[in-house]
Amino acid sequence: MIEWVIVSVLLGTLFLVLYLYIRQSSRMESRAREIFENWRAREQEVVSRWQAGELERLSDEKAKIIFEGWRNREEETIRSDAVRRSESVTRGKITEHLVPFFPRFPYNPRDARFLGSPVDLIVFDGLSEGEIREIVFAEIKTSRNPSLSRREREVRECVKERRVSYTLLQIQPDTDD
Repeated sequence: MIEWVIVSVLLGTLFLVLYLYIRQSSRMESRAREIFENWRAREQEVVSRWQAGELERLSDEKAKIIFEGWRNREEETIRSDAVRRSESVTRGKITEHLVPFFPRFPYNPRDARFLGSPVDLIVFDGLSEGEIREIVFAEIKTSRNPSLSRREREVRECVKERRVSYTLLQIQPDTDD
């Protein structure tokens, strides 16, 4: 008799667990279906808005908002980088003017003439001694990895290929005769 009671209780418990499992499965299935339907409705909305051209306007606005946020976050970094670069350029230009007075400058500073562009200096080697031995086109670079601009390379090539000349330009003043 006790065995029938135990079997009855076990069977009742088993049926209760099965009933609760089936009921929970049904709820989970309906919740999953509800989530899917909501997702599908949102996606259909996006597609219909895109087809109507509204989405492009929204994405442009979103892009502008994202850009403004980025610019606000990065503006100080951009400005400080610009100042640092400007200072570097200014130091380079000052150095170009002062190089003839540096101890390691291989020519007499009085023989150097600053041009700035397209070459920095022209050195008339020996000018201060009364006899010019050589004319030197000099480009000054202060960076660790110097490179020439296109115009600077063109000047270098003209000098290397001896495409250099001297011209006397005589300009007659206007007379009131």
